[in-house]
Amino acid sequence: VQLQASGGGLVQPGGSLRLSCAASGIAFSISRMGWYRQAPGKQRELVAVIFTSGSTTYAGSVKGRFTISRDNIKNTVYLQMNGLKPEDTAVYYCQANERTWGQGTQVTVSS
Repeated sequence: VQLQASGGGLVQPGGSLRLSCAASGIAFSISRMGWYRQAPGKQRELVAVIFTSGSTTYAGSVKGRFTISRDNIKNTVYLQMNGLKPEDTAVYYCQANERTWGQGTQVTVSS
């Protein structure tokens, strides 16, 4: 199983980024996919999850600003992040089925 995350970078407060996570080696269409993040000195935390049904769950801190989606043809999960804040700065990881992690992509929100 491989999860390849991309799309991180440096953005100004209020800006947007879209993260992508391409999966291989799993039955993607029936996999629970999630995005997590870990800021320096903090524990890794859940950002958003999308289930096989397409239903979603978000952390309260990102609700209304971030959107998780999936493309079962491309075996890819996305995280659209709008209205970014400095406190969103972290390494973002994708996860499959609550057990497989991708390598992480850095998101830095700063002026």
